[in-house]
Amino acid sequence: MDHGARIAYTVLAEGTPVLASDGTEVGKVKRVLADDATDIFDGITIDAKGERFVDATQIEDLFERAVVLSLDARAAADLPEHSPSPAVIDVDADTIAGDGPGDAPRSFARRAWNRISGNY
Repeated sequence: MDHGARIAYTVLAEGTPVLASDGTEVGKVKRVLADDATDIFDGITIDAKGERFVDATQIEDLFERAVVLSLDARAAADLPEHSPSPAVIDVDADTIAGDGPGDAPRSFARRAWNRISGNY
């Protein structure tokens, strides 16, 4: 089977066959997972008895008409189900400095208590 030319993950198409290292088709590309801002390829999800996650380190090569894994068919059958990434929290200087909502009343109460108790 002619896989075509090697490609970058940025042009990998949904529906491209995913092959185990022994040539067995184990699924089709459902989604490419990457961080566009930093140009980091995380892996792919594939349709294979549900949506399965393939880490970038488990991908041997990307071609126009196939993705070749470094896993054999047996190992590919044990790929984990894809789950959403955990939430991301952006922490900035304002958050750390205590300038967020609700911080002003807390600060006022703390200052009042310190004056009443003599801790000023």
